[in-house]
Amino acid sequence: MKKVKVYVTLRESVLDPQGSAVMGALHSMDYNEVTDVRIGKYLELQIEEGTRDIDTVVREMCQKLLTNTVIEDYRYEVEEAVSK
Repeated sequence: MKKVKVYVTLRESVLDPQGSAVMGALHSMDYNEVTDVRIGKYLELQIEEGTRDIDTVVREMCQKLLTNTVIEDYRYEVEEAVSK
């Protein structure tokens, strides 16, 4: 079994109103050294190994469901899942 960590962020060219709101709140709390905030998503997937290449499967999932590829970028890491 593999554990896949997927990180989704807005593209640099896309405005991030939620990030701007968080930055404004941080500045109001005197954290003025913060110069930018971008909000994203983090997903963890447990995937059974099968006949299909795991990278292909993850890319398909990201492009078809997990991200909006028009405004978001993604990256992922694949690692061995720890048995419990």
